[in-house]
Amino acid sequence: MHNELNELSNPKKYSKSINIKGINKNNLTNFLRKMLLIRKVENKVARLIKQKIINCPSHLCTGQEAISVGVLSNCKKGDMIYGNHRSHGHYLALGGNVKKFFYEVQGKVDGCSNGMGGSMHLVDRKVGFEGSVPIVAGTIPIAVGAALKSKMKKDKSIAIAFFGDGACEEGTFHESLNFASINSLPIIFVAENNLFSSHLDIHLRQPSNKLSRYATAHKIENYCLDGNDVTKIFRTVRSKIKKLRSGSGPLFLECVTYRHLGHVGPETDIDVGVNRKIKDLNLWKRNDPIKRMINTLVKKNILKSNEISKVEEEIIKYVESEYIFTLKKKIKKNKSLKNYIY
Repeated sequence: MHNELNELSNPKKYSKSINIKGINKNNLTNFLRKMLLIRKVENKVARLIKQKIINCPSHLCTGQEAISVGVLSNCKKGDMIYGNHRSHGHYLALGGNVKKFFYEVQGKVDGCSNGMGGSMHLVDRKVGFEGSVPIVAGTIPIAVGAALKSKMKKDKSIAIAFFGDGACEEGTFHESLNFASINSLPIIFVAENNLFSSHLDIHLRQPSNKLSRYATAHKIENYCLDGNDVTKIFRTVRSKIKKLRSGSGPLFLECVTYRHLGHVGPETDIDVGVNRKIKDLNLWKRNDPIKRMINTLVKKNILKSNEISKVEEEIIKYVESEYIFTLKKKIKKNKSLKNYIY
């Protein structure tokens, strides 16, 4: 096994601060707000699962918030974003409707997928989130098709496909990279490498822990990034997106991160993760993307600690109020459900 990620995969190597040079206060504050929103929603979902109010399988992205925020803060109207089974963060970072999200995970008809999709089938086309599915690598070729449409129409929109390290072991992933490369499609492939596919360590599945090597093989411009550094991710996309919109692509980003919770549900699931140890998890938590952002903003005098606390309190209240709103309506059965057998 080759450790080509080097220090990026070593939780002992981390930095409390991040480089915010060239990014204005408004953007920095928005990054923090969006990451906090995702974290607080995920925390709420975790509690509701434990209370058995949410019963659908839920794959939480706690610890991975910087990737969706850093990438999607560069989007504009018309861009098409596709997720996977762990897409709460993608949906929320784009501005997906929070009430409809809570309706959906409760199986209510007012949900973003009419209560029929649950946690893994989210959609909000008003903000450009075209959908997420639990089929591993399932949305990657769909995103490639969307990018092909954009190129044919010359509308300067782009497609973005989010996926995990396990998706890189699917044939359709390699076919999609090949097709996107030979046709120079305006698409960003975002590999969220959290080093585990379900419960299995990448070291036991692949000869290298570096996913961007596949992009190199397909002659695709690629970058291997610290997935817990929101500004690095944002800055990288910002520097390349004009080129993509002009019709020159694709781009491949490998964002190395670590999920704080298990593969599915609110528990850490340390015991069922091959090579996943509590010691490593605690080390990775020191590299928490939100903590690093807060440390930097305070250190650089962008925001004071009390201002950050106020922002956090506002977001907690907002998330709670959006959830409480969804309790006002009784669960309505979708008439089409009679055609389904569970």
